[in-house]
Amino acid sequence: MAARTPRLWPAEWETHSATWIGWPHHDPDWPGKFEPIRWVYAEIVRALHGYEPVQILCHSEEIQDQAVAALHSHGVRLDRCRVHRVPSDRVWLRDSGPTMVWREDGSVEAVCWRFNAWAKYDNHRADALIAPAVARLAGIPSVEAVRPDDGNRLVLEGGAIDTNGAGVLLTTEECLLSTIQERNPGLDRAGYERAFREYLGIHTTIWLGEGCVGDDTHGHVDDIARFVAPNTVVLAFEPDPADANHERSVDNRHRLEHAGRRLEGGLRVIDLPYPRPVIMDGERLPASYANFYIANGVVIVPTFNDVNDRVALNILADCFPGRDVIGINSVDLVWGLGTLHCLTQQQPAGRT
Repeated sequence: MAARTPRLWPAEWETHSATWIGWPHHDPDWPGKFEPIRWVYAEIVRALHGYEPVQILCHSEEIQDQAVAALHSHGVRLDRCRVHRVPSDRVWLRDSGPTMVWREDGSVEAVCWRFNAWAKYDNHRADALIAPAVARLAGIPSVEAVRPDDGNRLVLEGGAIDTNGAGVLLTTEECLLSTIQERNPGLDRAGYERAFREYLGIHTTIWLGEGCVGDDTHGHVDDIARFVAPNTVVLAFEPDPADANHERSVDNRHRLEHAGRRLEGGLRVIDLPYPRPVIMDGERLPASYANFYIANGVVIVPTFNDVNDRVALNILADCFPGRDVIGINSVDLVWGLGTLHCLTQQQPAGRT
């Protein structure tokens, strides 16, 4: 039997080798609004590629040609990007891609969760192969995560977890423990925490309650709470008691405050506003500034043509004084029920 390799999941603000994304091609993800989405993606790549390389997965030769044309139109330096032909069902690489960690020797390893399309969609066979494909293309070893109770593949998505890079993890009960959308039937809180220790080097898991209204993943943490420093969390907070996000954010703030009393060094909680509700076809969408992405030298933040856009950008600029903070208009993008963090996946650089 091979010796166990201790792992540590680095914080998103650690140095990256690259950002991975998938080029959009599944029209039904943005009903009636698919055409503008490729231009939003080109703008995202334009914002990132000056800071770190961008690796782009394309479903087919046709999609690859569309991506290259859109990037060229946006003035993207193609020598800072690399395009790969990898079939996919959807392009939310935060969830279908691997979570990349440091091994004890400082090398990078890809932890491949089982992806089942949030227990909602049948068409996920190609997406289930994305994580090992990324590992192969990145030239790094991979490991398939298994449940600690029965040895079956562990279902998890990258958007369900967030870390401070020092062994503390955020997640939600709604996402992992609720029976509404059960990922791993029978796996309890202690079982998840054992898996987090094994594959991510986590010693402390902070369980929040519910995610934001409109999130079809049922509670991904990257829409509500994110580490911005080892002992600092920004929390999407809704002060209006009449808003459906109010009680959820009050409860999550209380949970963070309680966790901070037990955490070495405490925990600073910074409120991040929500934009006013974004509604399309009568459906409230999961519009949240917490779905930002941290890259080398830059933080890209979803914006929604809202008065709180500037407030959120200023808060995050204060959190990341050494990085540029760039807003990306995401009003059309969020119609696909996700924004910037959902579609990106970082590849950390190895550490010495």
